[in-house]
Amino acid sequence: MKLISQEFIRNIAPQLNLLNTLGGGTAQAQLRVDKVAKGVVVRVAAPSVRPENFHVLLDNNRLTVYCDYRHEEDDQMSAPLFAQTLDLPANLDLDRIDAVHEANELRIRIPFQDSASRRREIDIKLR
Repeated sequence: MKLISQEFIRNIAPQLNLLNTLGGGTAQAQLRVDKVAKGVVVRVAAPSVRPENFHVLLDNNRLTVYCDYRHEEDDQMSAPLFAQTLDLPANLDLDRIDAVHEANELRIRIPFQDSASRRREIDIKLR
């Protein structure tokens, strides 16, 4: 019984090119975090990875970006290509995160919180 078909190998080869180098080592996708005037931009450059293979998850203040490869969309088995988790600071507005894939790069924009919304008076309850 064959576990991996020839067609699967042929289809995954371009994706795995990202991980292979001429010297036989491994290379990671390029991840960069840039601070801009309105917030931060997380950039992931992975030229051989298709946009539909990227995933961005937010769990409380932890942002996880990962790529996987599936031979077909509904396949149960996937090959991991890249994963990175970032702890986000409290001054970012996590409700307004957006992500765009353009020119072989995933850009996740996270704006700073409005300073007016961070400061408020707390009501004191009487018991």
